[in-house]
Amino acid sequence: MNRDPGLRQRLQEMVPFDWSLLRHIGSEPVPYHLKKWWFCLGGTVLYLFIIQVVTGIALTFYYVPSPDEAYASVAAITREVRFGWFIRSLHKWSAQFMIVAVILHMLRVYFTGAYRRPRQLNWCIGFLLLGTTMTFGFTGYSLVYEQLSFWGATVATNLAEAVPLVGPLLAYFLRGGAEVGENTLTRFYILHIGVLPTVAALLVGLHILLVRLHGVTELHFEGETVREDERHFAFWPEHGTTELMIGVLLMYLLTLTALIFPAGLGAPADPTVTPLHIKPEWYFYFNFRLLKLTSLRLSVVLTLAAGAVAFLWPFIEEWLSRRLKFPDALSVLLGTLAFLSFLVLTVWEAFAG
Repeated sequence: MNRDPGLRQRLQEMVPFDWSLLRHIGSEPVPYHLKKWWFCLGGTVLYLFIIQVVTGIALTFYYVPSPDEAYASVAAITREVRFGWFIRSLHKWSAQFMIVAVILHMLRVYFTGAYRRPRQLNWCIGFLLLGTTMTFGFTGYSLVYEQLSFWGATVATNLAEAVPLVGPLLAYFLRGGAEVGENTLTRFYILHIGVLPTVAALLVGLHILLVRLHGVTELHFEGETVREDERHFAFWPEHGTTELMIGVLLMYLLTLTALIFPAGLGAPADPTVTPLHIKPEWYFYFNFRLLKLTSLRLSVVLTLAAGAVAFLWPFIEEWLSRRLKFPDALSVLLGTLAFLSFLVLTVWEAFAG
């Protein structure tokens, strides 16, 4: 007489997955330095991205991507929908935190030399993820369709138009016409809820895959003595618990920030009235200040050139090292100067009238 298979066997038949692989992943050794939370910022970015997705889906149920109704729908979310203001504030601040986390993560990778061979491609993916995250913030800010966000979109598309060779075509595509109008909002909405999340998910997936294939760069610090049997620890539960604690702390900080500084709402967009002071979001302050110091075309060219050098830096540095014996200390100096330039321009614009 055949015995009826148990629930576990039935599940194994329906989902023929080798569950021992999960145990293998959980027992993967993790370098000692990852016990320090500031070396775990990659997980922070992933956590914030998940919050963005969840809160963004919730907001999509109430947002109306039409120039006639966009502002009114955001106002309804903020003032009428139960806890709508809180969800919107979480979405806004998790986006801000995510940009900061990506920047800090890339700074950590750069100044510890973790971008070098064979991890050059992962640096490029991380840089693309930074650009995608900033574009996320810009398109989301524009969807509010208030006065400053409308004119911020106008300035941004003018900057896009100044890109050499492809500028006019790019600006026309973003605007959906010769100037910012009804089609612009629709295109930004499609970018924000469809194209950019897909691109971000693919980049995050590729980034994690390459980290898995290459492993985490082991860092050794001068004067630090670690016993050989303590140089690594298990991914689970030690590292997994650390990531969970960071996630809980982030949620606590996001909640406090949303409560103390809830997302506001300015005057509705008016294409006929130009505001006296137009400012983009803080992560574009450096470019806005550069625009004021130079010209439209020159600021765009300088920004693109700096971005191209940063994107290709692992390969540029490797070439310089082979040809000119380029010292590591010079890379640190150049990275410090580049970040200080970004910081100075950002703070300058933040306090400028």
